[in-house]
Amino acid sequence: MSATDVLVVAEHRRGDLRPVSYELLTAGRELADATGGDLHAAIVGGDVETFAESLDCEGVDVVHTVAEGEEFNHDVSVAAVTALFDALDPAAVVMPNSVNGLDYAPAVATRLSLPLVTDAVDLAYDDGLTVTREMYGSKVETAVEVTSEPVALTIRGGEWPATDDVGDATIQPFEVEIDESSIRSHVRGFEEVGVGDVDISEAEFVVSVGRGIGEEENLELVEELAEALDATLAASRPIVDSGWLPKNRQVGQSGKVVTPTVYLALGISGAVQHVAGMKGADTIIAVNTDPDAPIFDIADYGIVDDLFEVVPELIERFE
Repeated sequence: MSATDVLVVAEHRRGDLRPVSYELLTAGRELADATGGDLHAAIVGGDVETFAESLDCEGVDVVHTVAEGEEFNHDVSVAAVTALFDALDPAAVVMPNSVNGLDYAPAVATRLSLPLVTDAVDLAYDDGLTVTREMYGSKVETAVEVTSEPVALTIRGGEWPATDDVGDATIQPFEVEIDESSIRSHVRGFEEVGVGDVDISEAEFVVSVGRGIGEEENLELVEELAEALDATLAASRPIVDSGWLPKNRQVGQSGKVVTPTVYLALGISGAVQHVAGMKGADTIIAVNTDPDAPIFDIADYGIVDDLFEVVPELIERFE
């Protein structure tokens, strides 16, 4: 790559930085170390001063603030990120593979005539960038060699650890001239749709249950364990498809990505679609009667036993 610096674009929503913002810093720093450049972070809109302080993490060289708007706006983000890219001339611009990120990233790449590689789960640089992606429901990994430079990327949440150690970055306001007539949409408000009673993606301790629970009435036992552990109850897709728990409790590719400190999987076989949603947990504990269950391939601790034998003992111990 002709340039060496890396630009990452953080994400906020309704007054808070999204967790993927800190994962972007980790991925960006790794890439900048490989290219030999500096890491630049950008935040567009919202309380940029407060956000900039939070993004001043170890490994970040400069935080750029663009004080335009309160909530995400496609046109503002495209204009801001494009202007930042033109000013910094980085080797790569790295954005989240989120609803918002996938809204503006293709437009940025098109406007800058950059190759765009989405949903990266790993990055490697050795005289050129190789991006690892997953296909066919995460059953297959593919390596994409990027032969053009510079490049636009989106990274999947939960694949990199979050960077949170305090740094000493320079914070620089960045002025962007935006033609008001080019802003064709505005956020008028938010409507909660199917959010449910809890956001499992924010939980520090998740107790998740799968087919091994057998029957709906057996969920009461797992709920008792979650209460004893002060944990959040979640489930694999079959439980949600059966209507035993609401959609907002589903972990996996078609559910939510969780990155708790502890993930306790009860009666979950470990299908790739489910693993894609929880493999970023710090510690994974699995309970399954099948010693060959795929969940044991990624578990830090495994118990080959009937969950109906293990769970009551755990409840007794932690109550």
